[in-house]
Amino acid sequence: MNTSKASHCNPDQPASAWVCRFAYLAPESRPILDIAAGAGRHTRYFLGRGHPVVAVDRDVRALRDLEDRPGLSIFEADLEQDAPPPFAGRGFGAVVVTNYLHRPLLPALLEAVEPGGLLIYETFAKGNERFGKPSSPDHLLNPGELLQAFAGRLRILAYEDLEFEQPRPACIQRIVARREGI
Repeated sequence: MNTSKASHCNPDQPASAWVCRFAYLAPESRPILDIAAGAGRHTRYFLGRGHPVVAVDRDVRALRDLEDRPGLSIFEADLEQDAPPPFAGRGFGAVVVTNYLHRPLLPALLEAVEPGGLLIYETFAKGNERFGKPSSPDHLLNPGELLQAFAGRLRILAYEDLEFEQPRPACIQRIVARREGI
């Protein structure tokens, strides 16, 4: 793992600042799992950092321009319906989830973090309904829920449960945690 250089986002990259802030902690050259990859902002970011990436989303059309990239595997799957998930039984140097919550998937995400690997998770929390979508309780974390889901299972490196004004008003919880071991 290269800890000598913290990687912050390139202003031209739309990747989450939270993900960029902690990406350098992901073990070098280990595969990254990008859950609910969407248009692939984190897939692109980690490919650019030299990691192989497994991108999973229920609609992968926005990733088609990346199909021929070495080190990239794309899985089209509805993570809320398809069981087991396409990454089951595999280990990753980092599991990255942003703007997505399906509570029954949390144990599978935990299992996907290999020893020495990271979980980087950032999504909306209760209170966000004041600002628009998502507003359903099914898609909003309860206070401290992300921390409670992984504390005692992974070593918590950073955690926030805050209301933000920029880039748009939102209530967000985010966590970075490591599975101990080599």
